[in-house]
Amino acid sequence: MKILITGSAGFIGFHLSNFLLKKNFEIIGIDTLNNYYDNKFKKQRLSILKKNKKFKFYKIDISNKKKIDNFFDNFKIDIIINLAAYAGVQYSLKNPDIYFKTNEVGFYNLLENGKRKKIKKIIFASSSSVAGTNDKKFFSEKDNTDTPISLYGATKKNNEILAHFYASNYQIQIIGLRFFTVYGPYGRPDLSIYKFAKSIEENSGIIINNYGQHFRDFTYIDDVVKCVFSLLELKKFNKVDHKVNKYFQIFNLGGGNKIKITKIVSLLEKYLNKKTKIKMGPLKKGDIIFSRSEVSKLKRNINFLPNTSVKIGLKYFVDWFKSRDIK
Repeated sequence: MKILITGSAGFIGFHLSNFLLKKNFEIIGIDTLNNYYDNKFKKQRLSILKKNKKFKFYKIDISNKKKIDNFFDNFKIDIIINLAAYAGVQYSLKNPDIYFKTNEVGFYNLLENGKRKKIKKIIFASSSSVAGTNDKKFFSEKDNTDTPISLYGATKKNNEILAHFYASNYQIQIIGLRFFTVYGPYGRPDLSIYKFAKSIEENSGIIINNYGQHFRDFTYIDDVVKCVFSLLELKKFNKVDHKVNKYFQIFNLGGGNKIKITKIVSLLEKYLNKKTKIKMGPLKKGDIIFSRSEVSKLKRNINFLPNTSVKIGLKYFVDWFKSRDIK
C-alpha cells in the first residue's frame, strides 16, 4: 500500500511517516521545504526519513496544479494524508496570500486528484482554531464553527466544507482531524513550548500573553500518531456517526484537558533546572483564550484516546531538547 503524506518534513508529518515506515508501509512524502520556520529543522527530519528504503521524497508545492496532477499521473497512490499547510495564527495575519494558496488551493488540488484517481481514503489536518469564539467548556465536533477569529482558522474551516462536498458526492472516505496543540521531540521552533524552552535555556526571559490566562489542550505527538494510524485503518465509522454521514467525519484529536500556559513554563523550568524572568503581556489579536477537546467521538470509533500526561510528555520533550543537534 502506497501512502502519500504531504508536509512529510513537518513536525507531525515526520513522526507519522516514521511510524508508518516501521510498520512496512510505502511512504511517498512531498514538501516544499519552505522557510516558514528555520529550514534546517525540516532538513534534519527529512534526512532521518530518507534512511528508510521504503520512503521516497519529492519537493512539490501542492498549490501547483500542473505539478500535482503530473505527480498523481506518475504514481499509484492508495491513501492521501494531507498535513501540508501554513499554520500559526499571527503569521496568517501578515501573510494571507500564502495561507489561501497552500491551505485552500493546495487542498482543492489534492481532492480533485482523489476524485480523478478514485482514491478511497483521504485524511487531512484541520485545527482546533476553527472553534473561534466558541466559549463552551469543551469543543465538540458538533459545535458551530462559523466564527473563526484568525485567517488560519478560516482556511481550515473551508477545508472541512470542501472535504464534506467531495466525500459526499464522490464516495471518498474523508476524515478531518482537529489537532489540539501538538508537541514533542523534533517540534516546531515557532511553537510556544520550544520557544519557552529556548528562552529558559538562554536566560532571555519569557513574555506570556493574555496576562497568563491562556489555557490549551496539549497533545503529545506519539498519541497523535497512534490515533491517526487507527483512523487510517478504520473501515467504516461507528454506527452512531455512520448514520450522519458514512463518508465524511471530523474528529477532535486532543487529550481532553485544559492546561494553563503558566503550568507549562513551570514544568519546563523544573526539567531544565533553570528559572527564567517572566513578563505578562496583553491578549494578541486572533488568539483563542482556551481550548479543550470533547473526545467521545474519537473514543467510540477507535477505542483509544491520547493519554500521555503533560508532565510525562514535557519530560520526553526536554530530554530531546537538551540533546538536540540543531540550536
